[in-house]
Amino acid sequence: MRDRVPFRVAPMLATLVDAPFHRPGWVYEEKYVGYRILAYKEGAKVTLRSRNAKDRTATFADVAADVRRLRPRTLVLDGEVVGFDQARVSRFQLLQQGESALVYAVFDCLYCDGRDLRPRPLVERRAVLERAIRGGRRMFAARRLAPNGEKAYALAKRRGLEGIVAKDASAPYVEGRSTKWLKVKVHQEEELVIGGYTAPGGTRPYFGALLLGAYDRAGTLRYVGKVGTGFSVDTLATLYRQFQPLVVATPAFADPPRERTAVWLAPKLVAQIAFHEWTADRKLRQPVFLGLRDDKSPRECRLPERV
Repeated sequence: MRDRVPFRVAPMLATLVDAPFHRPGWVYEEKYVGYRILAYKEGAKVTLRSRNAKDRTATFADVAADVRRLRPRTLVLDGEVVGFDQARVSRFQLLQQGESALVYAVFDCLYCDGRDLRPRPLVERRAVLERAIRGGRRMFAARRLAPNGEKAYALAKRRGLEGIVAKDASAPYVEGRSTKWLKVKVHQEEELVIGGYTAPGGTRPYFGALLLGAYDRAGTLRYVGKVGTGFSVDTLATLYRQFQPLVVATPAFADPPRERTAVWLAPKLVAQIAFHEWTADRKLRQPVFLGLRDDKSPRECRLPERV
C-alpha cells in the first residue's frame, strides 16, 4: 500500500543524569511534562500511540485531526502532548483539564513520505520535522534553549521549566533507553513505583503514606522515600481500592524501609511525584503526590545517573 508506514516503534528514552553539562555536537531542548505520543499518519488515517503502545487517538482527537491536516502522506512523529500555564511552562496537573487546552510538542520525525529516517542523524531528522509540521495548529517543534548545555540549563531554571534534554545531534533514533539522550531536571518531578503503603494515623482514612521506589542500573528496585501529602479523601479511597488486589507478603524493594505498619504491594503502579531534591543517598526530600501514570511502565522508573 502506498500510504502505509511499514513499522511500529517503541520510543527512544532519555537517561536521567544529576547535573548539567556541555558537550560539542549536542543540542539542548526544553524538557516537557506530558504524555509521550507517537503519531502515525497513513493517508487520511492517523493513529496516536502512548509509550506503552496504547491507542490514544480518541483521547487526543484534536491533536490527531491536526496531524491529519499535515502535507506528508505518510509520517511518524514523536513528541509529548502537554498543557501550558500562563508562563508557557508545561505542568502535569494541566493534563487533567480537558483536551482543548493541550498541544503536541514534537521533537522527532522517524518516517516521512516513504523514507525511514531512524538511521539518519538527529540534525537531519529535525530538518525534516520542521518542514513536515508546517501548518499544524496544535503542534510545534520542541524548543532549543541555547547552544551550550550549561547555559541552556541556567535558562530553564530561570524560566521555571521542567528541565532540559541533551541530545547527540549525530545519533540515530534507537528504541529504548539511550545515553545519546540525557535529561537534567530543574523542576523536580519524577515517576516512581508504588511498593507499599503505611497504615493511616489520626482521623485520616485508608492509608498514611505511599512507599516509593525506582530501579537502579542492575534492575533492582530501591526504596527512595515515602509521600504522605497531596491526597484528597476521594483520592485516598480510589487508591486504596486499587491497592487491594496488589497486596503481597514480602516487599519488592531490595532495601525495604523499617515501617512497622507497612503493607507491601506488587510493583505495578506508577505515581507522579513532585519533590524538592534528591539527597546524597538517593532519597526524596519533601515529596508531594500529583497523580498516577497509566502510560508509564514501572520498569521505566529509574534512579538518576551521575554524569
